[in-house]
Amino acid sequence: MRRIRGRLGLRTRVAAGFAAGALTLSASMALVSYEVTRGELISGRERQAVRSATFDARVVAAGLNTEHPDFSGMLRSLDTGGNRRVLVFHLGHWYARTADNGASAAVPQSLQRLVADHGQGIQRVRVDGAPVVIVGILLTPATAVYEIDYLRELDQTLRTIGWVLILVASAVAAAGAVLGWYATRYVLRPLRSVAAAAQGISAGDLGARLDPATDPDLEPLSTSFNEMVDQLSRRIEKDRRFAADVSHELRSPLQTLAASASVLERRRDSLDERTAMAAGLVVAELERFQQLVDDLLELSRGDLPAQLSPVDVGELARRAVQGRGLDPAIIEAGGGDLRWTVDRRRLEQVLVNLLDNAVTHGGGPVALRLATDGADGIIEVDDDGPGVNPADRATIFDRFVRGRSAGARGNDTGTGLGLSLVAQHVTAHGGRVHALDRPGGGARFRIELPGVR
Repeated sequence: MRRIRGRLGLRTRVAAGFAAGALTLSASMALVSYEVTRGELISGRERQAVRSATFDARVVAAGLNTEHPDFSGMLRSLDTGGNRRVLVFHLGHWYARTADNGASAAVPQSLQRLVADHGQGIQRVRVDGAPVVIVGILLTPATAVYEIDYLRELDQTLRTIGWVLILVASAVAAAGAVLGWYATRYVLRPLRSVAAAAQGISAGDLGARLDPATDPDLEPLSTSFNEMVDQLSRRIEKDRRFAADVSHELRSPLQTLAASASVLERRRDSLDERTAMAAGLVVAELERFQQLVDDLLELSRGDLPAQLSPVDVGELARRAVQGRGLDPAIIEAGGGDLRWTVDRRRLEQVLVNLLDNAVTHGGGPVALRLATDGADGIIEVDDDGPGVNPADRATIFDRFVRGRSAGARGNDTGTGLGLSLVAQHVTAHGGRVHALDRPGGGARFRIELPGVR
């Protein structure tokens, strides 16, 4: 049961609760109503049966005053209609109208003893599957009158009432479910606003806020949420400024070190082997350090809006491929117009970083695919490496994350910011980026840019 509850949504559970409550209430009211109605109808029918039996017993008693009572004539004179049968038990013999022969078998022994002991009795039994009420009246110690009243129409009436109450209870339960579903629509509306705001914040929209005036009962939640977002925004802005300031401060000494390192690199042949190796390491690390500073500066500008303009993405891809010394044949441009409305600088950085990632960690790119899907643009970069570990796909686009398989996928000369920049630039376009498996082996990075055409 706990597993089922965990799979059901809040709205479904609330609607089911309303339905269960409505069904319980309506079923209880229907049961009480049925029992009260049934009791009243049966009591009324029994009183009527007693009155009719008393009247018929007087007629029979009057006929017994003759010297030779004619029981058949007396019984035929009674107006019993189609539902009642009158029997006379006299001196150990049963008398009935010709049509009622055999009806005496319906009178139970228990009722006969009750009439003999108390002078009158009434009992409900079933005869041939139909409910009847039998009234017995003792006239003399040797004579008693029994009147059988068939309750077929009353039984049918009660069945009809029962079905009507069942349908009413079902309708009330269905109405309760609809009411619960409708009510949760308004109850969950503030939660949907919170979810939408949180989704916007996760996508980089730090301006998302909740309106405290929407619902006075949720004002503390809205205020706390907005304060949390304000603190988060201030923290992100503080980190961004810190990264930008540090990067700017590092550029000047790095340029000086780079100039000095280039002198060592040019004179490397005149140095001894150990010194030359040390100089090579210094030059390589300085290049990596410079790339890290450039990436940090780029990240610090990530919250700036995208500068959109029409760009020939096919030409942009060819320049990125040729700039990396790669074979232009890896570009697979699908049909359709590849002139997209994008931020040229950001999209070029995305292509370059994905190609560099494929070269560094994926054994080199094997395909750069450009296509359109309606108004959306699709970019896919396939590599020939071991692929991305499924456990890393949720974090590989975070800053300074190279993945558990980074060492296996290639060298470790990257800064750990390339894919983070890709995600940032794609998000600035309102798009999404995914790390997938390439059919046949390797990794596939897929970018979806909405509304570029």
